Amino acid sequence: MTAGLAVIVVNYGSHELLIDNLAGIDFVALGARCVIVDNFTSVGELAAVQSLARRHGWDVVASPTNVGFGEGVNLGVAYASDRGTDTFLLLNPDVKISVQAIRTLRDRVQAHPMDLVSPRILNAHGGVWFAGGELDVSSGRVRTSRDVPMDAPFSWLTGACLTVSRSLWTATGGFDPEYFLYWEDVDFSQRAKAAGGRLVVLKDVEVTHDVGATQGVGKSTVYLRFNARNRLLFASKWLPKHVQRRWIRRTPLESYRVLVRDGRRTLFQGKKVAAVVAGSAAGARAIVGPGSQNPNAVAIGAGSQ
Repeated sequence: MTAGLAVIVVNYGSHELLIDNLAGIDFVALGARCVIVDNFTSVGELAAVQSLARRHGWDVVASPTNVGFGEGVNLGVAYASDRGTDTFLLLNPDVKISVQAIRTLRDRVQAHPMDLVSPRILNAHGGVWFAGGELDVSSGRVRTSRDVPMDAPFSWLTGACLTVSRSLWTATGGFDPEYFLYWEDVDFSQRAKAAGGRLVVLKDVEVTHDVGATQGVGKSTVYLRFNARNRLLFASKWLPKHVQRRWIRRTPLESYRVLVRDGRRTLFQGKKVAAVVAGSAAGARAIVGPGSQNPNAVAIGAGSQ
């Protein structure tokens, strides 16, 4: 089947969420292809995903290892692109989306192929979880807000629900697999702007993100390690040396802020503290290592629309 739209979902041990959030959508009626990329966790999980796919007409791309979120998306987009798809909706398995929202996001990108488009994303309680992101270059802290101007130099869109054309995807080269998990969407947003794209949040289109459904209660050690590492990895790829050094100096404060999001008791949980320390050390090595002065540092923000 050739489809104008492919919905790309990266699965990692969460087939129950696929049942909850995708099984009720008639992709054939939408003229769309649903591609599940299974980042390997177990034989049983893969079998469950394949069984669901046969039942609902989804396609499965089975990765023999866990290649991370960004590379998982890359695999799904490559699969769909090879089958004639020109528009991709990247969707987390814990996001609930309506058929009408899918149509609206698809139509916007097909009408404006250089737009990178996100809906307004609510949390499970109905509050705003994402309506545009911004990066504070002075501290290296990312924020989401209801009124972030998308033409700001360091604005970004979340990969939880993101629609992109094949032309813009090709121009950016897709997600950078070096991030593995977290911050790859911040990086991708900058490369989309540098390629001449425009970031757009459709405030009248809403989806619901059951935040944390894929990792349980509280921030996992995986989240803490990669969030700490990738903050500095991003700096090594995009920012001048003097700003990179400033981010390193602020790392203890930013690490503290991340840890206490789940309460001050987290400061006494050794594994979580160790994850932040290990991630920060790995990120710092990316900055002080060879080749960390990236030419993107000059161009960042130049592609903002």
